[in-house]
Amino acid sequence: MNNFNSSQILKPQPPAAYRWIVLVFISLAMFGNYYVYDSIAPIADMLKSQIGFSDENIGTLYSIYSVAAIVILLIGGYVIDRFGTKLSVMIFGFICFIAAGVTALSSDFYVMMLGRLLLGLGAEPLIVAITTALAKWFKGKELSFAFGINLTIARLGSVAADNSPTLFQSYYINWQDPLFIATIISVMCIIGAVGYWILENRAEKKYELAQAGEVDRLDIKNMFKFNKSFWLIVALCITFYSAIFPFRSFAIKFFIEAHGTSREFGGFLNSILPMSAMIATPLFGLLADKIGNRALLMTFGSLLLVPVFLMMAYGGVSLFVPIAMMGIAFSLIPAVMWPSVAYIVPQNRLGTAYALMTLIQQVGLAGMNWLIGYSNDLSGASAANPDGYNLGMWIFSTLGFFGLLFAFLLRRTEKGPTGHGLELPTPHKIVN
Repeated sequence: MNNFNSSQILKPQPPAAYRWIVLVFISLAMFGNYYVYDSIAPIADMLKSQIGFSDENIGTLYSIYSVAAIVILLIGGYVIDRFGTKLSVMIFGFICFIAAGVTALSSDFYVMMLGRLLLGLGAEPLIVAITTALAKWFKGKELSFAFGINLTIARLGSVAADNSPTLFQSYYINWQDPLFIATIISVMCIIGAVGYWILENRAEKKYELAQAGEVDRLDIKNMFKFNKSFWLIVALCITFYSAIFPFRSFAIKFFIEAHGTSREFGGFLNSILPMSAMIATPLFGLLADKIGNRALLMTFGSLLLVPVFLMMAYGGVSLFVPIAMMGIAFSLIPAVMWPSVAYIVPQNRLGTAYALMTLIQQVGLAGMNWLIGYSNDLSGASAANPDGYNLGMWIFSTLGFFGLLFAFLLRRTEKGPTGHGLELPTPHKIVN
């Protein structure tokens, strides 16, 4: 008797074009998320002059986002692993939309804090869910390149936010209208989530999709049981992003007050970082897929970051020079760092790993955004006292040095007997 039935017929793999369409939709959700996050920086000086916020208040708007992200990411990775990326992207994308609207409602500091808190509850687990989805659809294929394309589309949101004083110049009369524009753009979070839901529903019926396997229990003790390479990547992650993003939080205000730029040109300078990353990140990802040397590439990117802040504070060189160096680092390190995790962590723990990595990153951002705002106030940073920004620049440079140290230790580990082959084009210890 033949026991074969049609349910045992192997489904085909999704075609390449289908995978790239999936990537476009989930990246649209990232676009909206990034725009809303960066919508505060172009109006930072308006918040100070029009409604009396201090730099510490402005830093707190970023810090409360990170505090909320820390709370939600404690369970967010488990939720993604347990309920899947499809539902997770939908829920967290909708929260981002609500958060943008609340932030724009009132000049009351606590209402604005509530909006940013909601954004932290939605945006960071949304990023983790999308990162996990990318690993699901592209692992073993063009993973680093796919991460690069995803970041390109996402960072277009940052570029648009930084250049919004030029794009929406007539709305930059007051602090509130730009935030209403951010609310409209946040609809992209929902559009991307709905598109991804439809595509994955269809794929589940027609194609063979990667399965996450048995999901970890939510166990705090086991949650931290990852290998040494993972923790070195996490250490690089926290130092790298704690230098880059808090700098961007105050960069436009810094350019206006310390270097005498216009709001539009200051926004353009700030946008060079995500703009260069849009172009270079996919290329660096493709390079890593071809040549390996992932830890070496991260070391080089970290080295570039060390001097840039002091060059802006003290150097007589054009601002384009340190900003270009920072743009290369901002393109190179994320293009290699995030996909490397997929090669050193088991698939069934990948959502948890990315969530934990992002959580610890947010601990750094929560403290650093507040610290830079506080140090600016402490030093009296303003157009009348541009040297007041120098303390913050020294803090950023110190973080850059530690990032270089962690990248060096990662390369030494990966070249040793416990390495996962990250320096090879195809890692020889891909963890399943």
